[in-house]
Amino acid sequence: MTAAAEIHPKTVRGVTRIVRNAKAASSLLATTSTAEKNAALGAIAEALRSNTDRIVKANDADIAAGTENGMSDALLDRLRLDADRIAAIADSVEEVIDLADPVGDVVVGRTLPNGIRLTQNRVPMGVIGAIYEARPNVTVDIAVLALKSGNASVLRGGSAAQNSNTEIISTLRRAVESAGLPADSIGGIDQYGREGAHVLMHARDYVDLLIPRGGADLINMVVQESIVPVIETGVGNVHMFVDSTATVKTAVDLVLNSKTHRPSVCNSLETLLVHEKAAKRVLPKILERLDDAGVIVHADSDVSALAPAGMKVRRVSRRDWAKEYLGLEIAIKLVSGIEEAIEHIRAYSSGHTEVIVTKDLDNADTFVTAIDAAAVGVNVSTRFTDGGELGFGAEVGISTQKLHARGPMGLEQLTTTKWVMMGNGQVRS
Repeated sequence: MTAAAEIHPKTVRGVTRIVRNAKAASSLLATTSTAEKNAALGAIAEALRSNTDRIVKANDADIAAGTENGMSDALLDRLRLDADRIAAIADSVEEVIDLADPVGDVVVGRTLPNGIRLTQNRVPMGVIGAIYEARPNVTVDIAVLALKSGNASVLRGGSAAQNSNTEIISTLRRAVESAGLPADSIGGIDQYGREGAHVLMHARDYVDLLIPRGGADLINMVVQESIVPVIETGVGNVHMFVDSTATVKTAVDLVLNSKTHRPSVCNSLETLLVHEKAAKRVLPKILERLDDAGVIVHADSDVSALAPAGMKVRRVSRRDWAKEYLGLEIAIKLVSGIEEAIEHIRAYSSGHTEVIVTKDLDNADTFVTAIDAAAVGVNVSTRFTDGGELGFGAEVGISTQKLHARGPMGLEQLTTTKWVMMGNGQVRS
């Protein structure tokens, strides 16, 4: 934690200028039409494509520095941009254009007995700040969703991606300005480092909402230090429970997809719980496929006894049940039934995503009802907890808290509401 007295005055002035300018831009964005916002998003998509070479060059410098500094393969994968990934990001921007604009939607409406017409309308938050790590694609996701929902954004993407984020934000600002909206609708403070993040977390007069996205240490730091309202996102100690009735093929397919499709993200499977009555039937094949995929398995002797010849299983420890591996590792435990599975999940869940694999409808209902998480699934991959997969378009993160927004945060979750009272001179008696 950085004490306010230790922050260089130049940093305070610089970040304050950026958030003040963002606040001014947000006032204009709040009254900007959907067509104007969509035109700006179209300009962003085109600018990303036309500036691909410059963005990749900046990203190469970040990758080289990360490699030299011993960054893990999982983080390097999150950090890396190439032409294909940038093209996919540009495509996702155009998908947001097609999404409905939530601003102005009427949540509820009624006429009171005194004749006042009352509506609750969706309006932008104002200025959305974001602090995240080694994910330059998140820079575009947050800026674009904020813009479509009528908000300005101020972004702190971390030193590991500073070159990439600087180039991306510069590209976005030019594109937005070319479409007739303020360049200050999107701002970056990476150049001010951790001190800049501290100023952002205390800029309550200008920033309306702060979203941390990254590892547990980053999220906890922001939650504890920020005086700007915070929505917690991301930490994913994700579980899957394979019930006694699960078929081998379904169990294998779901475990493999959940763990290996993209292991470095927060909706990747981290702990597998298997009903002991299904163990001999499903675990040998699951372990074989995990081994083939290069996944390191942490488990006890009951599980390792079912592993194929030559497969090494690491002895599981209590700490493993709480780990978010974000890589090709998984912890596996045998449980006596759904009650023990639920008990284990309640003890170690981060509240992100939990899945049951079963053919028993009663057990499915019990699991869905008993598990307290942002997303609960039955016979699906954990990888579906994603804004794009659930039809929200790009997302700013997965909220694991219960206030305001929970689960994937798309456009609607970046708005608030105001009450509008329309009368003809009514006075209160």
